[in-house]
Amino acid sequence: MPKTEITATEIQPKAAAEQISPMAVLAPVATWVLPGAGHFLQKKWTRGFLLLFAVALMFVFGIAMGGRIYKANGGDLLDMLGFVGDAGTGGLYVASRIMDLGIVNFPHATADFGTKFIVIAGLLNVMSAVDAFHIAMGRKQ
Repeated sequence: MPKTEITATEIQPKAAAEQISPMAVLAPVATWVLPGAGHFLQKKWTRGFLLLFAVALMFVFGIAMGGRIYKANGGDLLDMLGFVGDAGTGGLYVASRIMDLGIVNFPHATADFGTKFIVIAGLLNVMSAVDAFHIAMGRKQ
């Protein structure tokens, strides 16, 4: 059996690194600041409005149910994870901290559900920022 050698010209070069466009940076940041904004910038109107509606409504319902908004602190691990989830709402989180919303003075049954709504709204917004990035990179329509 003859031995075949592979020359350097026969080896296919690996795919070059993708170029990151300015929109690929701007869209996720805009989405973090205002849910759906990165999709609006890319003219994905329906998706942008659905994400804005879903994230904002979950956040408002969470506040209305007496949910807690976590502060950045080095305390309990669950508080730190809650802060990461809350901070994912971006502009909504900043506005709520400025207006002193989400300060629970007395616990009640719906407050825990409200807290979870706020955290999940933040995580959904992070997922939508990743989606806006993938659209900007051309990996998704």
